[in-house]
Amino acid sequence: MILQKIRSIFHPEQFQGCTRKKNYFEGWYFKVVNQAETKAFAIIPGIAIDATGKRQAFIQVLDGKKRTSVYHKFDYESFIPATNRFEIAIDGNQFSEQKISLNLPDLKGELMFSGNVRWPNHWYSPGIMGPYSFLPLMECYHGIVSMDHSIRGQLVLGDETMNFDAGRGYTEKDWGQSFPSAYLWLQSNHFSQTGISLKTSIAKIPYLGYSFVGFIAGVWLGDRLIQFTTYNQSVLRKSLIDAERAELVMQNKIFTLEILTRREPSTALASPIMGLMDGRIEESMNALVEVNLTDRKTGKTILNDIGRNTGLEVAGKINEIIISS
Repeated sequence: MILQKIRSIFHPEQFQGCTRKKNYFEGWYFKVVNQAETKAFAIIPGIAIDATGKRQAFIQVLDGKKRTSVYHKFDYESFIPATNRFEIAIDGNQFSEQKISLNLPDLKGELMFSGNVRWPNHWYSPGIMGPYSFLPLMECYHGIVSMDHSIRGQLVLGDETMNFDAGRGYTEKDWGQSFPSAYLWLQSNHFSQTGISLKTSIAKIPYLGYSFVGFIAGVWLGDRLIQFTTYNQSVLRKSLIDAERAELVMQNKIFTLEILTRREPSTALASPIMGLMDGRIEESMNALVEVNLTDRKTGKTILNDIGRNTGLEVAGKINEIIISS
């Protein structure tokens, strides 16, 4: 059991909750956008266990273009995770790093993924949470399965067949007890050139009676990942969020990252509160994000671009994560 726990820390994409009996959730987030960018879905399989030990499995589907969502609930026994790899099944639906296969009442089909871009995994810094991965009793843990990948396959929604060949995808996951009381999350891998991806999140992080504003950002530029994180001596210079927009500025030792996004109409999704999927968050998949990445020493612009089909969530007591420079 100890060896399995250690292994799971270094493989956050795998199922983490095999020993959890109450107040627990775990979910994976598959974002898929077709080549024409006319179809965009977030497909979210997972499990939830409440304070009494009552358990359920679920698959939540967000249609980003129609701004609708559907929550499919299943018996927990239908959730079957593989051992020592990321692969789960829920009542005939299958999910892994390489593909998803859906057999839902309103959505069926199979999508294959290739060219997956993982977040670096080191012995001292496993995955996107870095050394925080080793801390027990955190409210929520986070993992990146793939920052960017190509899609092949099709989905059938009702009577409509949707081709996703040459589309782009992104996959991440969360597990723990609850989402943070305040957070911003955004992601896009639709820029002027294929192979560029941005993921950013800022949240109030409680731990053992204390709390702090934690942040993570990664800019994938086709051959390298530039990181801005709480644990790698980066600094969050600005976090201004209101009903219309969000403006962020981060710096690491070499680069400055400036982000501006305008909030778009969003769709309600179920979210975890102490293992119960009774919370509600709002997500848009149609936002635009302006990104400016510069070299601090030379002032040279590394990236100045606008990301489309941006997934954007702003939730909770936002004043808790406001920082002005």
